Amino acid sequence: MTPQTPQRPLRVLAAMSGGVDSAVAAARAAEAGHDVTGVHLALSANPQSFRTGARGCCTIEDSRDARRAADVIGIPFYVWDLAERFREDVVEDFIAEYEAGRTPNPCLRCNEKIKFAALLDKALALGFDAVCTGHYATVVIGEDGVRELHRASDMAKDQSYVLGVLDERQLAHAMFPLGDTLTTKGEIRAEAERRGLAVAKKPDSHDICFIADGDTQGFLTSRLGTAEGDIVDESGSKLGTHDGAFGFTIGQRKGLRIGHPAPDGKPRYVLDISPVNNTVTVGPVEALDVTALTAIKPRWCGTAPAGPGTYTAQLRAHGGESPVTAELVGDELQVAFAEPVRGVAPGQAIVLYDGTRVVGSATIATTERAAASVA
Repeated sequence: MTPQTPQRPLRVLAAMSGGVDSAVAAARAAEAGHDVTGVHLALSANPQSFRTGARGCCTIEDSRDARRAADVIGIPFYVWDLAERFREDVVEDFIAEYEAGRTPNPCLRCNEKIKFAALLDKALALGFDAVCTGHYATVVIGEDGVRELHRASDMAKDQSYVLGVLDERQLAHAMFPLGDTLTTKGEIRAEAERRGLAVAKKPDSHDICFIADGDTQGFLTSRLGTAEGDIVDESGSKLGTHDGAFGFTIGQRKGLRIGHPAPDGKPRYVLDISPVNNTVTVGPVEALDVTALTAIKPRWCGTAPAGPGTYTAQLRAHGGESPVTAELVGDELQVAFAEPVRGVAPGQAIVLYDGTRVVGSATIATTERAAASVA
Protein backbone atom coordinates (compact mmCIF):
# COMPACT_ATOMS: atom_id res chain seq x y z
CA MET A 1 0.00 0.00 0.00
CA THR A 2 1.23 3.50 -0.80
CA PRO A 3 0.01 6.94 0.28
CA GLN A 4 -2.63 8.44 -1.96
CA THR A 5 -0.92 10.21 -4.87
CA PRO A 6 -3.43 11.20 -7.56
CA GLN A 7 -2.01 10.94 -11.09
CA ARG A 8 -3.90 13.99 -12.32
CA PRO A 9 -4.82 17.37 -10.86
CA LEU A 10 -8.12 17.21 -9.01
CA ARG A 11 -10.79 19.77 -8.29
CA VAL A 12 -10.49 19.96 -4.52
CA LEU A 13 -12.77 21.62 -1.99
CA ALA A 14 -10.68 22.48 1.06
CA ALA A 15 -12.64 22.75 4.31
CA MET A 16 -10.98 25.67 6.11
CA SER A 17 -11.91 25.99 9.76
CA GLY A 18 -9.80 29.08 10.35
CA GLY A 19 -7.09 27.08 12.11
CA VAL A 20 -3.50 26.35 11.16
CA ASP A 21 -3.93 22.68 10.19
CA SER A 22 -6.65 23.21 7.59
CA ALA A 23 -4.83 26.24 6.17
CA VAL A 24 -1.59 24.30 5.67
CA ALA A 25 -3.54 21.35 4.22
CA ALA A 26 -5.18 23.65 1.66
CA ALA A 27 -1.82 25.21 0.83
CA ARG A 28 -0.20 21.80 0.31
CA ALA A 29 -3.06 20.67 -1.94
CA ALA A 30 -2.69 23.81 -4.06
CA GLU A 31 1.10 23.44 -4.17
CA ALA A 32 0.66 19.85 -5.42
CA GLY A 33 -1.05 21.24 -8.48
CA HIS A 34 -4.68 20.66 -7.63
CA ASP A 35 -7.43 23.15 -8.47
CA VAL A 36 -8.34 24.13 -4.90
CA THR A 37 -11.29 26.14 -3.63
CA GLY A 38 -11.55 27.01 0.06
CA VAL A 39 -14.80 26.85 1.98
CA HIS A 40 -15.59 27.78 5.57
CA LEU A 41 -18.61 26.14 7.16
CA ALA A 42 -20.92 28.51 9.02
CA LEU A 43 -22.23 26.14 11.68
CA SER A 44 -24.20 28.55 13.84
CA ALA A 45 -27.13 30.79 12.95
CA ASN A 46 -25.66 33.13 15.58
CA PRO A 47 -21.85 32.85 15.44
CA GLN A 48 -21.50 35.05 18.53
CA SER A 49 -23.06 32.21 20.55
CA PHE A 50 -20.16 29.93 19.68
CA ARG A 51 -16.62 30.15 20.97
CA THR A 52 -14.82 33.49 20.72
CA GLY A 53 -11.21 34.45 21.20
CA ALA A 54 -9.92 32.36 18.28
CA ARG A 55 -10.42 29.10 20.13
CA GLY A 56 -12.97 27.19 18.06
CA CYS A 57 -13.96 26.58 14.47
CA CYS A 58 -17.35 28.25 14.32
CA THR A 59 -16.82 31.93 15.06
CA ILE A 60 -16.82 35.10 13.01
CA GLU A 61 -13.09 35.42 13.73
CA ASP A 62 -12.50 31.93 12.36
CA SER A 63 -14.33 32.75 9.14
CA ARG A 64 -12.17 35.83 8.68
CA ASP A 65 -8.99 33.89 9.45
CA ALA A 66 -9.94 31.26 6.87
CA ARG A 67 -10.64 33.94 4.24
CA ARG A 68 -7.28 35.62 4.87
CA ALA A 69 -5.51 32.24 4.56
CA ALA A 70 -7.26 31.54 1.25
CA ASP A 71 -6.20 34.97 -0.04
CA VAL A 72 -2.57 34.26 0.83
CA ILE A 73 -2.69 30.81 -0.80
CA GLY A 74 -4.34 32.38 -3.83
CA ILE A 75 -7.47 30.24 -4.03
CA PRO A 76 -11.18 31.14 -4.31
CA PHE A 77 -13.04 31.17 -1.01
CA TYR A 78 -16.67 30.81 0.03
CA VAL A 79 -18.70 30.52 3.23
CA TRP A 80 -21.39 27.83 3.21
CA ASP A 81 -24.25 27.92 5.68
CA LEU A 82 -24.72 24.47 7.21
CA ALA A 83 -26.03 25.78 10.53
CA GLU A 84 -29.37 23.99 10.36
CA ARG A 85 -27.81 20.64 9.45
CA PHE A 86 -25.23 21.08 12.21
CA ARG A 87 -27.90 21.91 14.77
CA GLU A 88 -29.99 18.88 13.85
CA ASP A 89 -27.25 16.30 13.29
CA VAL A 90 -24.66 17.32 15.87
CA VAL A 91 -26.00 19.65 18.58
CA GLU A 92 -29.44 18.06 19.00
CA ASP A 93 -27.91 14.59 18.80
CA PHE A 94 -25.43 15.57 21.53
CA ILE A 95 -28.24 16.74 23.82
CA ALA A 96 -30.42 13.69 23.13
CA GLU A 97 -27.56 11.28 23.80
CA TYR A 98 -26.77 12.83 27.18
CA GLU A 99 -30.47 12.89 28.06
CA ALA A 100 -30.56 9.15 27.36
CA GLY A 101 -27.61 8.52 29.68
CA ARG A 102 -25.02 8.06 26.93
CA THR A 103 -21.72 9.83 26.22
CA PRO A 104 -21.45 11.02 22.59
CA ASN A 105 -18.50 12.34 20.60
CA PRO A 106 -19.70 15.44 18.69
CA CYS A 107 -16.48 15.76 16.62
CA LEU A 108 -16.93 12.26 15.25
CA ARG A 109 -20.59 12.99 14.48
CA CYS A 110 -19.60 16.23 12.72
CA ASN A 111 -17.17 14.35 10.49
CA GLU A 112 -19.83 11.77 9.66
CA LYS A 113 -22.82 14.03 9.13
CA ILE A 114 -21.35 17.39 8.10
CA LYS A 115 -17.86 17.27 6.60
CA PHE A 116 -18.15 13.95 4.79
CA ALA A 117 -21.89 13.82 4.16
CA ALA A 118 -23.52 17.24 3.72
CA LEU A 119 -20.30 18.95 2.58
CA LEU A 120 -19.07 16.09 0.41
CA ASP A 121 -22.46 15.59 -1.25
CA LYS A 122 -22.62 19.28 -2.13
CA ALA A 123 -19.02 19.24 -3.36
CA LEU A 124 -19.63 16.28 -5.68
CA ALA A 125 -22.83 17.88 -7.01
CA LEU A 126 -20.76 20.95 -7.93
CA GLY A 127 -18.17 18.87 -9.78
CA PHE A 128 -15.41 18.64 -7.19
CA ASP A 129 -13.39 15.43 -7.01
CA ALA A 130 -12.38 15.50 -3.35
CA VAL A 131 -12.78 17.21 0.00
CA CYS A 132 -9.55 18.18 1.74
CA THR A 133 -9.27 18.67 5.52
CA GLY A 134 -6.48 19.25 8.03
CA HIS A 135 -6.99 15.92 9.82
CA TYR A 136 -3.92 13.86 10.64
CA ALA A 137 -4.71 10.54 8.93
CA THR A 138 -3.63 8.80 5.73
CA VAL A 139 -5.51 7.38 2.76
CA VAL A 140 -3.52 4.68 0.97
CA ILE A 141 -4.33 2.91 -2.28
CA GLY A 142 -3.73 -0.78 -2.85
CA GLU A 143 -2.64 -2.38 -6.09
CA ASP A 144 -6.29 -3.22 -6.73
CA GLY A 145 -7.18 0.47 -6.44
CA VAL A 146 -9.04 0.03 -3.16
CA ARG A 147 -8.59 2.91 -0.72
CA GLU A 148 -7.91 2.34 2.94
CA LEU A 149 -7.81 4.71 5.90
CA HIS A 150 -4.68 4.42 8.04
CA ARG A 151 -3.29 6.16 11.07
CA ALA A 152 -1.15 9.25 10.52
CA SER A 153 2.58 8.71 10.17
CA ASP A 154 3.03 10.57 13.47
CA MET A 155 1.03 8.68 16.11
CA ALA A 156 1.26 11.63 18.49
CA LYS A 157 -1.05 13.63 16.19
CA ASP A 158 -3.14 10.79 14.75
CA GLN A 159 -6.84 11.66 14.32
CA SER A 160 -8.03 8.51 12.55
CA TYR A 161 -10.34 7.71 15.50
CA VAL A 162 -12.71 10.57 14.66
CA LEU A 163 -12.62 9.55 10.99
CA GLY A 164 -13.55 5.93 11.67
CA VAL A 165 -17.12 6.67 10.57
CA LEU A 166 -16.10 7.21 6.93
CA ASP A 167 -17.29 4.59 4.46
CA GLU A 168 -15.63 3.42 1.24
CA ARG A 169 -17.42 5.99 -0.92
CA GLN A 170 -16.42 8.87 1.34
CA LEU A 171 -12.81 7.69 1.49
CA ALA A 172 -12.70 7.72 -2.30
CA HIS A 173 -13.20 11.48 -2.16
CA ALA A 174 -11.17 12.33 0.97
CA MET A 175 -7.78 14.04 1.01
CA PHE A 176 -5.62 14.50 4.13
CA PRO A 177 -2.41 16.31 3.09
CA LEU A 178 -0.98 16.38 6.63
CA GLY A 179 -1.30 12.68 7.41
CA ASP A 180 1.71 11.15 5.67
CA THR A 181 4.43 13.50 6.90
CA LEU A 182 6.43 13.19 10.10
CA THR A 183 6.19 16.76 11.29
CA THR A 184 5.61 18.14 14.74
CA LYS A 185 2.91 20.70 15.36
CA GLY A 186 5.69 23.23 15.80
CA GLU A 187 6.93 22.42 12.30
CA ILE A 188 3.40 22.79 10.90
CA ARG A 189 3.24 26.23 12.50
CA ALA A 190 6.68 27.08 11.11
CA GLU A 191 5.50 25.99 7.66
CA ALA A 192 2.42 28.20 8.01
CA GLU A 193 4.66 31.12 8.95
CA ARG A 194 6.92 30.51 5.94
CA ARG A 195 3.83 30.54 3.74
CA GLY A 196 2.75 33.86 5.24
CA LEU A 197 -0.34 32.44 6.91
CA ALA A 198 -1.42 34.61 9.85
CA VAL A 199 -2.91 31.58 11.65
CA ALA A 200 0.59 30.20 12.29
CA LYS A 201 0.42 31.13 15.98
CA LYS A 202 -3.31 30.65 16.50
CA PRO A 203 -4.10 28.41 19.52
CA ASP A 204 -5.56 24.96 18.96
CA SER A 205 -9.10 24.25 20.09
CA HIS A 206 -9.64 21.26 22.37
CA ASP A 207 -13.17 21.91 23.55
CA ILE A 208 -16.63 21.43 22.05
CA CYS A 209 -17.06 24.25 19.55
CA PHE A 210 -20.75 24.88 20.21
CA ILE A 211 -20.33 25.21 24.00
CA ALA A 212 -19.00 28.76 24.19
CA ASP A 213 -17.67 28.73 27.75
CA GLY A 214 -16.58 25.08 27.87
CA ASP A 215 -19.16 24.30 30.59
CA THR A 216 -20.80 21.14 29.25
CA GLN A 217 -22.98 20.59 32.31
CA GLY A 218 -24.17 24.19 32.23
CA PHE A 219 -24.99 23.88 28.54
CA LEU A 220 -26.99 20.69 29.11
CA THR A 221 -28.80 22.19 32.10
CA SER A 222 -29.84 25.19 30.00
CA ARG A 223 -31.34 22.81 27.44
CA LEU A 224 -32.72 20.06 29.66
CA GLY A 225 -33.42 21.86 32.94
CA THR A 226 -32.78 20.34 36.36
CA ALA A 227 -34.24 17.12 37.70
CA GLU A 228 -33.19 16.05 41.19
CA GLY A 229 -32.42 12.36 41.55
CA ASP A 230 -30.54 9.94 43.79
CA ILE A 231 -26.90 8.95 43.87
CA VAL A 232 -26.75 5.35 45.10
CA ASP A 233 -24.16 2.67 45.72
CA GLU A 234 -24.15 -0.77 44.09
CA SER A 235 -26.58 -2.10 46.68
CA GLY A 236 -29.05 0.70 45.96
CA SER A 237 -28.43 2.61 49.20
CA LYS A 238 -28.84 6.36 48.78
CA LEU A 239 -25.62 8.36 49.22
CA GLY A 240 -26.67 11.78 47.95
CA THR A 241 -28.62 13.67 45.32
CA HIS A 242 -27.91 15.31 41.97
CA ASP A 243 -29.57 17.93 39.76
CA GLY A 244 -29.68 15.84 36.61
CA ALA A 245 -28.26 12.47 35.63
CA PHE A 246 -27.13 13.94 32.29
CA GLY A 247 -24.44 15.85 34.17
CA PHE A 248 -22.43 12.66 34.80
CA THR A 249 -20.31 10.33 32.70
CA ILE A 250 -19.17 6.75 33.29
CA GLY A 251 -15.85 6.73 35.16
CA GLN A 252 -16.32 10.22 36.62
CA ARG A 253 -14.69 10.71 40.02
CA LYS A 254 -14.97 14.41 40.84
CA GLY A 255 -18.10 16.42 41.57
CA LEU A 256 -20.15 13.52 42.96
CA ARG A 257 -21.31 15.53 46.02
CA ILE A 258 -21.67 12.41 48.15
CA GLY A 259 -20.51 14.17 51.28
CA HIS A 260 -18.88 11.27 53.11
CA PRO A 261 -16.18 8.70 52.23
CA ALA A 262 -16.76 5.09 51.30
CA PRO A 263 -16.38 2.53 54.12
CA ASP A 264 -12.99 1.48 52.74
CA GLY A 265 -11.88 5.11 52.39
CA LYS A 266 -11.27 4.74 48.63
CA PRO A 267 -12.65 7.06 45.94
CA ARG A 268 -15.91 6.22 44.21
CA TYR A 269 -16.64 6.50 40.53
CA VAL A 270 -19.74 6.72 38.39
CA LEU A 271 -20.64 3.18 37.31
CA ASP A 272 -24.05 3.64 35.75
CA ILE A 273 -26.43 6.39 34.65
CA SER A 274 -30.11 5.51 34.48
CA PRO A 275 -32.29 8.17 32.81
CA VAL A 276 -35.40 6.02 33.41
CA ASN A 277 -35.35 6.53 37.19
CA ASN A 278 -32.88 9.48 37.14
CA THR A 279 -30.39 7.55 39.26
CA VAL A 280 -26.60 7.65 39.25
CA THR A 281 -24.80 4.59 40.65
CA VAL A 282 -21.29 4.89 42.08
CA GLY A 283 -18.76 2.36 43.32
CA PRO A 284 -15.09 1.34 43.47
CA VAL A 285 -12.79 1.77 40.49
CA GLU A 286 -12.52 -2.02 40.05
CA ALA A 287 -16.23 -2.12 39.16
CA LEU A 288 -15.44 -0.11 36.02
CA ASP A 289 -13.52 -3.03 34.47
CA VAL A 290 -15.22 -4.00 31.21
CA THR A 291 -14.49 -7.36 29.57
CA ALA A 292 -16.87 -7.19 26.59
CA LEU A 293 -19.33 -4.91 24.84
CA THR A 294 -21.98 -4.79 22.17
CA ALA A 295 -21.92 -1.93 19.65
CA ILE A 296 -24.53 -0.85 17.13
CA LYS A 297 -24.68 1.15 13.88
CA PRO A 298 -21.38 -0.21 12.51
CA ARG A 299 -19.71 1.69 9.67
CA TRP A 300 -16.90 0.10 7.70
CA CYS A 301 -13.97 1.77 5.96
CA GLY A 302 -14.29 -0.78 3.18
CA THR A 303 -15.83 -4.25 3.12
CA ALA A 304 -17.40 -5.45 6.36
CA PRO A 305 -15.29 -8.19 8.00
CA ALA A 306 -16.66 -11.73 7.82
CA GLY A 307 -16.51 -13.94 10.91
CA PRO A 308 -14.58 -13.29 14.12
CA GLY A 309 -11.28 -11.47 13.89
CA THR A 310 -8.47 -10.18 16.10
CA TYR A 311 -7.95 -6.42 16.14
CA THR A 312 -6.96 -3.56 18.38
CA ALA A 313 -9.63 -1.14 19.53
CA GLN A 314 -9.55 2.54 20.44
CA LEU A 315 -12.35 3.83 22.69
CA ARG A 316 -11.71 7.58 22.83
CA ALA A 317 -10.04 10.20 20.69
CA HIS A 318 -6.84 10.36 22.73
CA GLY A 319 -6.89 6.88 24.20
CA GLY A 320 -4.61 3.91 23.69
CA GLU A 321 -5.24 0.64 21.87
CA SER A 322 -6.57 -2.56 23.43
CA PRO A 323 -6.35 -6.05 21.86
CA VAL A 324 -9.82 -7.42 21.12
CA THR A 325 -11.70 -10.15 19.34
CA ALA A 326 -14.65 -8.81 17.37
CA GLU A 327 -17.41 -10.28 15.23
CA LEU A 328 -20.36 -8.80 13.39
CA VAL A 329 -23.48 -10.70 14.45
CA GLY A 330 -26.46 -9.47 12.49
CA ASP A 331 -26.37 -5.69 12.83
CA GLU A 332 -24.40 -5.73 16.08
CA LEU A 333 -20.68 -5.79 16.73
CA GLN A 334 -19.72 -8.18 19.55
CA VAL A 335 -16.36 -7.29 21.11
CA ALA A 336 -14.34 -9.14 23.78
CA PHE A 337 -11.25 -7.57 25.37
CA ALA A 338 -8.07 -9.54 25.98
CA GLU A 339 -7.64 -7.54 29.22
CA PRO A 340 -10.31 -5.53 31.06
CA VAL A 341 -10.56 -1.82 30.20
CA ARG A 342 -12.07 1.00 32.26
CA GLY A 343 -14.27 4.01 31.67
CA VAL A 344 -16.24 2.54 28.76
CA ALA A 345 -19.55 4.36 28.33
CA PRO A 346 -22.56 3.68 26.11
CA GLY A 347 -22.65 6.27 23.34
CA GLN A 348 -18.88 6.27 22.84
CA ALA A 349 -17.47 5.07 19.54
CA ILE A 350 -15.28 1.99 19.34
CA VAL A 351 -12.92 2.04 16.36
CA LEU A 352 -11.26 -1.19 15.22
CA TYR A 353 -7.75 -1.30 13.73
CA ASP A 354 -5.80 -3.95 11.84
CA GLY A 355 -2.29 -2.67 12.38
CA THR A 356 -2.49 0.95 11.25
CA ARG A 357 -5.54 0.35 9.04
CA VAL A 358 -8.92 1.57 10.26
CA VAL A 359 -11.36 -1.32 9.85
CA GLY A 360 -14.46 0.55 10.98
CA SER A 361 -16.39 1.92 13.93
CA ALA A 362 -19.59 1.39 15.89
CA THR A 363 -21.47 3.02 18.77
CA ILE A 364 -21.21 1.26 22.14
CA ALA A 365 -24.66 0.12 23.35
CA THR A 366 -24.01 -2.18 26.34
CA THR A 367 -21.03 -3.43 28.32
CA GLU A 368 -20.17 -6.48 30.41
CA ARG A 369 -18.29 -5.91 33.64
CA ALA A 370 -15.67 -8.09 35.28
CA ALA A 371 -16.88 -7.29 38.80
CA ALA A 372 -20.41 -7.90 40.02
CA SER A 373 -22.01 -4.53 39.39
CA VAL A 374 -24.53 -2.80 37.18
CA ALA A 375 -24.28 -3.41 33.44
